[in-house]
Order: sequence, then structure tokens, then C-alpha cells
Amino acid sequence: MSADTALFSPDPDRLPDLRRAFGCYGTGVTVITTQTPMGPLGMTANSFSSVSLTPPLVLWSPAVSSRRHDAFAGAESFCIHVLGADQLDLARHFATSGDGFETLAWEAGPLDTPHLAGCLAAFFCTTHAVHPAGDHSLILGEVRHVAQGMSEAPGLLFDRGRFGQFTPDAAAADQ
Repeated sequence: MSADTALFSPDPDRLPDLRRAFGCYGTGVTVITTQTPMGPLGMTANSFSSVSLTPPLVLWSPAVSSRRHDAFAGAESFCIHVLGADQLDLARHFATSGDGFETLAWEAGPLDTPHLAGCLAAFFCTTHAVHPAGDHSLILGEVRHVAQGMSEAPGLLFDRGRFGQFTPDAAAADQ
């Protein structure tokens, strides 16, 4: 190991270090929505990933400790919204609160899931499977409908606990 690398085992007393190491991998930012008996519910997540094209499957991973976990783990359908760099307020809203839709631009989308306006893309899914995975659940969704915005705006990113956006390398763009 080089002098600028810290090697450690992910023991319980090193969880903050493990979280920081995981945070080195930048991700996109999404808001997942579902319809519940109490009304629409949302949650910000950066754990979204495509899984398969045939069938079209995606996954995301809510924390079991989240107050919203059970509603999403038990939902028949949900919508994953890919946020643009200009939607930081939306990401922050759903990071702290699952409700408050009355102040947002949204409509009932396919599968009766709440569809937020202005997102780069939205994936309307039925729940394919839910698997326990440590302190999170893996929720697999089968994509039934896709809404893709026509904007070429940059996506909202999350890296090392900070929000931002991608800036292309000018030299690489010239090649």
C-alpha cells in the first residue's frame, strides 16, 4: 500500500470510515415516489441502478431504518425520477420529508404513481422483488413505462456528501 492509502477492515467501530469510502463513488440523484392510502409519498435516493434490459429491471436500496421504508418495500408500483442539476431543492425536500406534494408540480402517472414535473427521466415500475440486504432492502422494479425529458441539462450528482454536477473534460471533448 502506498503512504496515501489507509487500509482497514469494515468493523463496527469503523463504520464512519466505511461510509466515507463508499462516498468516494459519485452517483446520480433520484426521487422515488409511490401512492399510499395516506396519499403520495417520496424519498430521495442515490442507490438507483439499471440491472437488465430484457426484462427491463432497475433497483434501488432504501434503509430499513427509514420511516418510509415499509411503504416502499410493500408498494405494488413506484416511479424513479432522475433529477437534473437544477432540482436540488426537490432532492433536499424528499431527503427530509416524504410528503408536501401540495407545493410541487406533479400528476398521477402510469400505474397511478406520482409523476414529478421537469425531471430528466422517469421510470414507472411494478415491484419485481424485494430482498433484505443488511441494513437496507434491495427493491427491484420492472420498468413498465418511461418518460424521458427532451432537455440536455446535466444531471444532479452526489459525491462525498455533496451535491453538484458533471463538468466534461474539455480535452476529452475535443477528441
